[in-house]
Amino acid sequence: MARVLLATLNAKYVHSSLALRYLRSAVEDIHEVIMLEFTIHDPVEHILSSLFEAAPDVIGLSCYIWNIEETGRLLSSLKKILPHAVILLGGPEVSYDCAHFLQRFPAVDVIVVGEGEETLRELLHQYERGDRTFSAVRGLYVRDGAGRIHSTGTRAKVDLEQLPTPYPDERMAELRDRIVYFEVSRGCPFSCQFCLSSIASGVRYFPLERVKMDLTRLIDAGVRQIKFVDRTFNLRRDYAMEIFRLLIASPGHTTFHFEITGDILKPDIVQWLCDNVPAKLFRFEIGVQSTNDITNTIVKRRQDFSRLSHTVRMIAESGNIVQHLDLIAGLPEEDYASFRKTFNDVFALRPHELQLGFLKLLRGTGLRAAADQYGYVFMDSAPYETLYNDILPFRDVLRLKRLEDILEKYYNSGRFPHVLHYVTGSLFDSPFDFFQNFGSYWHDQGWSRIGHQPLDLIDRLVQFLKQEGKFDDVVGALLRADYLLREKVRPRRLWWTSQHSDGDRQQLFNELLRHRNLWNMLLTEQEIHRTDVAKRVIIDEVPVMAHRALFPELQVRAAGMVRLLYVFPVEVGNPLLFSSAQFTGASVGN
Repeated sequence: MARVLLATLNAKYVHSSLALRYLRSAVEDIHEVIMLEFTIHDPVEHILSSLFEAAPDVIGLSCYIWNIEETGRLLSSLKKILPHAVILLGGPEVSYDCAHFLQRFPAVDVIVVGEGEETLRELLHQYERGDRTFSAVRGLYVRDGAGRIHSTGTRAKVDLEQLPTPYPDERMAELRDRIVYFEVSRGCPFSCQFCLSSIASGVRYFPLERVKMDLTRLIDAGVRQIKFVDRTFNLRRDYAMEIFRLLIASPGHTTFHFEITGDILKPDIVQWLCDNVPAKLFRFEIGVQSTNDITNTIVKRRQDFSRLSHTVRMIAESGNIVQHLDLIAGLPEEDYASFRKTFNDVFALRPHELQLGFLKLLRGTGLRAAADQYGYVFMDSAPYETLYNDILPFRDVLRLKRLEDILEKYYNSGRFPHVLHYVTGSLFDSPFDFFQNFGSYWHDQGWSRIGHQPLDLIDRLVQFLKQEGKFDDVVGALLRADYLLREKVRPRRLWWTSQHSDGDRQQLFNELLRHRNLWNMLLTEQEIHRTDVAKRVIIDEVPVMAHRALFPELQVRAAGMVRLLYVFPVEVGNPLLFSSAQFTGASVGN
């Protein structure tokens, strides 16, 4: 019986490998299988030691753009310490240019092309029969005794009904504290030329009852998050709805991430989701990539942006589902000015996160084959990211990289929701201009070369806005709100200078506590005694415009300043924010 070692290098420890679990389930009934997961940050010596101690006959390594370089650094040493082991590579990174990788990595004996469950099972059968040529196994690229490289032919697609589950009961413990990846289908109905999913035509589904059983098993085991890897989860309405209903009805604290195609999600389904999904249970990732019609035509991407926008806005109004939208900079015929429009179009939807990625010319994709047509120059090694093309020079790519850095630090971090909404909507020509100008300023100050703490982010934003002549009392008030609303306990010291003396503050406390509604709320809901109010409450005075941003439902008639109360619970937790207008009817309109 062959001793098989399956391994990969995940991007982070919290990730888990779906591919390895499928492969293990496909062969462990007749072979001894050891599965090891590492990260790309683990020392090479540690990984080699673990692989050596497993004493395998056959080693299978799963390869992706995020780990191929680190995997490559292992291979020559791996062959030296385990010279008799057969080394296999598989995964999307090596499946589309197999000869190249066999030439690049002389230590590798075989590359498994595409789906590997049945291929691995047959390969191991041949190995046990003593056949190291594997010539009878379709779906391989192999190196023969003379060092020549050849293909064993194309393998038919796997029958998904015949695959054993990658998540049996006895394997639940290894998934604790991990993100679990899950698929209900394989394939993609679209032909986007920058994506590997466009290469294989057609979509195949796993049996629905099997999917529901596997999901129930994972939820009952208490996994923290399940990420569905299906490229278009909502392609089949009936199938998707069955799974949505199951997940909504399931107990526990597991959250669920889906890749959704926004313009084919019907309004009645959107409304049903808005009405029935508990807050933060679902997270939708929606790929927009570009709003340039010429660009989308070139890359064969069908998209109705107006319908997509309607879907995103409907979901946003419910406030229940987290939305993550994707953009790609560097697509054909999308120059700097065009991408500025794309960015502003999508930012106007105000998703919870807006990810800006840069085009990667992946091996096997149509866009890589047509790279010369658009003047693409890109990195030779993974992730094959675009350096420039015929209408987007490297200088503009660098500018967009700086924008991306600010987008991640300030918008996607979720630290500054109120102040960014005001700044991007009122103080700059467009959101793009704010992020771009701040990114350039950040670079010029040399801040990209040093670390930063949360308070540093506030200081640097204030410095930038003052330099631009755009820092005002509203910005200051919203910055204070964003800072305090993230704190778990009342800060002992504040980063701003209070406009009130100790005596003034005590007078404000006494004045506010004369309002019976407020006092009852503090005493009964927050269990705060009168003598502890100063320890649990921060009073701020803000301009009416800042108050409107924080309390859009309250129509304040009074001009000038409005008082806010940040009430920190007795137990550790984020504060509650109240407006004096909620307790003093004279200052509130109809």
